[in-house]
Amino acid sequence: MPASALRCRVCEAEHELGPTAVCPRDFGPLDPVYDWDELRRTVTRESIEAGPASIWRYAPLLPVAAPAEPRLAPGLTPLVPAPRLAAALGIGELHLKLDTANPTHSFKDRVVAVACAKARELGLGTLACSSTGNLANAVAARAAAEGLEAAVFCPADLEPEKLIATAVYGATVYAVQGTYDDCSRLTVELSFELPWGFVNVGLRAYYAEGSKTLGYEIAEQLGWELPDVVVAPIASGALYSKVAQGFGEVVRLGLVDGPVPRLIGAQAEGCAPVATALAEGRRVTPVRPRSLARSLAIGSPADGELAIGTARSTGGDIHAVAEDEIGPNMRLLAETAGVFGETAAGVTLGGLREAILRGQVGERDRVVLLVTGDGLKTPDPVADLFRPVEIEADADALLCSLGAV
Repeated sequence: MPASALRCRVCEAEHELGPTAVCPRDFGPLDPVYDWDELRRTVTRESIEAGPASIWRYAPLLPVAAPAEPRLAPGLTPLVPAPRLAAALGIGELHLKLDTANPTHSFKDRVVAVACAKARELGLGTLACSSTGNLANAVAARAAAEGLEAAVFCPADLEPEKLIATAVYGATVYAVQGTYDDCSRLTVELSFELPWGFVNVGLRAYYAEGSKTLGYEIAEQLGWELPDVVVAPIASGALYSKVAQGFGEVVRLGLVDGPVPRLIGAQAEGCAPVATALAEGRRVTPVRPRSLARSLAIGSPADGELAIGTARSTGGDIHAVAEDEIGPNMRLLAETAGVFGETAAGVTLGGLREAILRGQVGERDRVVLLVTGDGLKTPDPVADLFRPVEIEADADALLCSLGAV
């Protein structure tokens, strides 16, 4: 087992590798502990490159053993240049990390794969979660692939595309009359009563580590070099912080040289508790979400303070993006890069645009923007663009209208 214990972020007490995510002494979050001296001796560029084309190439750096027979293995998603979008933004080099290429078309497949490996180790027969949609898809698909039961708790008014894309895998979908935060509270309560693997509750310490593989992959795909800036969406704050952690770990292992990239975070204006707290120099306080970006609509982010610490330690920032900019940003990404990202991608691109406007990102920076989910899941903000030209089935008439004859 690569990890040896779980350590509290607050009191630093260590605990066994069990199904718990908080310290019983002070309720501080728990993180896995690794033997970094041993990892420096054994993990090399060559050992990683010889591994499978998935997150399991980084198994020695994850808190669970790699499955003997990985199914629907996520990761090693494309990192593609976006020169036309870079030109439109006025920067020199921009790459898109397309986690839309994962099995259920979002980065959540990474975290669920790790959590599920721990659930299987613990002998749990049901995977469960609270979700704004993408996590529900990933849990349902993972359970189907592994032969487990799945139970997901989502806001009842979630985008139907995401609910259908969960139910199709055979999961039980509980449509909760309330916000995501109500779903989250409910699953915390249920986690004490049911023998289920709640991936973002009891298994959260393992689950969250899956996100750091994005940092590993970006460094590897850039030829074992680090970008100057990485732009990521913020919901709970875990993705943003763990990506930075991943970069820090490849530096610590001597796999790359240089400082950790500046991390630019983005939240939608209708649910921006982390961006607001950072801007006002205070602690994160809960808000009631009112945003188009439902996948980011977490009013009480579990890792909000950690995200603020990440922004400060990397020299980055976190920006709130106006709601009426989300759809246009989705359109800009699609029209200049051929990538249809979900509302979260519209927010992320908005965060990059704000950082450029403030002089935090310049034309000499190598920038990576995370596209964490597929636009087919959230088409409403750009649905008005569908204005087909109705024609008769007459080629001559069309050629005439085009001035071609």
